[in-house]
Amino acid sequence: MEGVRTKPSFFLCSLIFLASAALSGADIPELDDHWQKKAEEALARSRAAYHPDPEAVTNHFNKAVHLALAEARNSTRRSLRAVGVKKFKGKCVATNPIDRCWRCQKNWIKHRKKLATCGKGFGRHATGGKAGDFYVVTDPSDDDLVNPKFGTLRWGVIQDRPLWIVFARDMIIRLSEELMINSNKTIDARGANVHIAYGAQITIQFVNNVIIHGLHIHDIKPSNGGMIRDSLHHFGLRTKSDGDGISIYGSSDVWIDHCSMRNCADGLIDAIEGSTAITISNCHFTHHNDVLLFGASDSNENDSIMQATVAFNHFGKGLVQRMPRCRWGFFHVVNNDYTHWMMYAIGGSKHPTIISQGNRFIAPPLRFAKEVTKRDYATEDVWKQWTWRSEGDLMQNGAFFRESGTPNTRTFHRKDFIRAKPGTWVRRLTRFAGPLGCKAGRAC
Repeated sequence: MEGVRTKPSFFLCSLIFLASAALSGADIPELDDHWQKKAEEALARSRAAYHPDPEAVTNHFNKAVHLALAEARNSTRRSLRAVGVKKFKGKCVATNPIDRCWRCQKNWIKHRKKLATCGKGFGRHATGGKAGDFYVVTDPSDDDLVNPKFGTLRWGVIQDRPLWIVFARDMIIRLSEELMINSNKTIDARGANVHIAYGAQITIQFVNNVIIHGLHIHDIKPSNGGMIRDSLHHFGLRTKSDGDGISIYGSSDVWIDHCSMRNCADGLIDAIEGSTAITISNCHFTHHNDVLLFGASDSNENDSIMQATVAFNHFGKGLVQRMPRCRWGFFHVVNNDYTHWMMYAIGGSKHPTIISQGNRFIAPPLRFAKEVTKRDYATEDVWKQWTWRSEGDLMQNGAFFRESGTPNTRTFHRKDFIRAKPGTWVRRLTRFAGPLGCKAGRAC
């Protein structure tokens, strides 16, 4: 494995200094020269990925929803096996525009990279490892963090070239320490039942162009840190990680699709430090407190460029709050199914723009938890200026969305301005949320 056994780019005396200081909210050391350079490059990419007209992206997304549903045929009921993989009967049906791009084709396994053309929303430009070779994970171990073994997931994600990563068989991967994903990677678990569980988190830090598809991520724990490789030419000291399912830190063009996530020590997905151009779609979230966090600090204006799409997800049993919890940026929350929460569904602070369209909100039986929304650290005279809009949402069991800010006043061409499907369509749109249980020679 050429290049993997390189020496660290800084010496022990530097490591001792670095170990004593951590970045706020990130649990990583102060940046050495390598990470400082990556941070600067990542910020430049994030600024380039920022869309100056975010409403145009939401309208493009909504148009795709309408076209997909206009072509869809008979539906298939939702069911789950005990291991969390969907089992369906009847003809394959794809009910939203992301799935209709690639699913229901028996030869999908010969055209895996078509997935890279199927993204929607702010993360739609993520192509992952489309430009690279296939790499097959054959070994579920994670024993060497500096010189990982060929065949392991860690070996694949640290490479400095694009790779499309697939799995040879069903496996449970217990990460010894956080998994540092390099740029231009696709982790594609279709065709195998792959669990990232009982160990450390997945980290996407100061990189771009990452797709994660079809993983079960659960029971993630904080890890102790240590010497960890993040690329062929660099490894360095990491401090303790939080135990997120997936941590997105200062990164752009990230798409997380058809994953199942539950029961992590911190958030299921956190996106912070100027991350942007993110789509989270077709995922199934259960049994967790802090589900999705977009922006970690009210004082970090870097998150003002954050733009994220949350679409076609099922927020299910045992969830408490943050679906998502937003700061600073622009967030399109569209056609998700909220069947459970204990405190609130969508919250935020520092004047984020939140456009909620065509979601179904089923409030819990608790009288004090009927409100979908929650504002933090601001009085009403302040938050009433924040743009939080509800359009076509279906409110059930007493749920209500407290709107604020002014309605959209921009003039769109009538062919471009197409609203999301109303909340009454959500069960159809989210029917296949979570990993699909794809098999070779059979439509997913």
